Amino acid sequence: MTERLLVRALKGGENTKIVTLNGKKITKMPSTLDKLPGLKTLDLQNNQIPKVCPEISTLTQLIVLNLGNNLLEEIPEEMKYLTSLKKLHLFGNKICKFASEACDGLQNLILLNLNNNQLTWIPQEVSRLKSLVYLSINHNQLASIPKELCFLKNLSELQLNYNQLICIPEEIKFLKKLRKLLLVRNNIEVLPEGLCDLIKLRILDIAGNFIQTFPSGFQNLKLKEFYCEGNPLFLKQPVNAVQQEDAWSLQEITSRFIMNELAGKNPFIMHVIEQHPQVRNIISQGRKCAICGKCFLTIWLECVEFVPPPKNWKISRNLQLVPLRILICSYKCFNQRGPNLFGIAQA
Repeated sequence: MTERLLVRALKGGENTKIVTLNGKKITKMPSTLDKLPGLKTLDLQNNQIPKVCPEISTLTQLIVLNLGNNLLEEIPEEMKYLTSLKKLHLFGNKICKFASEACDGLQNLILLNLNNNQLTWIPQEVSRLKSLVYLSINHNQLASIPKELCFLKNLSELQLNYNQLICIPEEIKFLKKLRKLLLVRNNIEVLPEGLCDLIKLRILDIAGNFIQTFPSGFQNLKLKEFYCEGNPLFLKQPVNAVQQEDAWSLQEITSRFIMNELAGKNPFIMHVIEQHPQVRNIISQGRKCAICGKCFLTIWLECVEFVPPPKNWKISRNLQLVPLRILICSYKCFNQRGPNLFGIAQA
């Protein structure tokens, strides 16, 4: 049956646009693919193929390639020759290697499905997939994602469920078109502040992680769906401060002075700071106090403020209040906090 289908496809030559050989127990990709230069769709899912054949490099007009549910162990360099490819399905294999060169020619790729594989890392070169809109890497073994992934400016949907992620890079703020972010069942403890810059984000699922608070401004996201069950979110448990006076280091005192003068646009400080890149690097890590609004370098106390979730969010049933991570610069400001803000230093 398989041979008959191949013969029929080969008779079509350049006019053959689609080859579908699903579930045929194929153990090797057909080497005769180089006789089908006009091929647009190649569907070989549900077979036993362990390796991509070199002849695939001739399919420069291929738009859809489905190799799902096979025995592949790597994404080979040969993929870079598929310059017209828009959809690549590699789910359900044993892929643990991702050749960085594979991304070189996939400038038109819109969808990449790597679900149910054994990937532990993604190459930095993933940033070359400039047209990518949908990326799904569920059920793998990723411990991190490269910040370069966050430079895919057209990405609309990112699925990273059931991995081993500890954190998400701050650079996620550059995914300005991201509408759906799924991070279910990872090991994430803190969400980056840059997440709050994703103005088009509509669906966020972080269920089953280790998140206790959300970044300040999180409640301003225009979400339609938000799920967070299975996280150890902070509850209202007041903590008393025992430190009565603040003792700042000389670096802290100097940094606070410089940052606040810069905030006031002091022309002399602005001019001098340009001549000292090391100082610029230090103060670039500064934050603003949630109480007084002044800049500081070292966090004096991490607090949590509880706010109700927006009414237009579709949320987890048990979420009544959203705990926001708030940073305070001094004991004085801690004493001036509002009734809905609690210290969590001892938690």
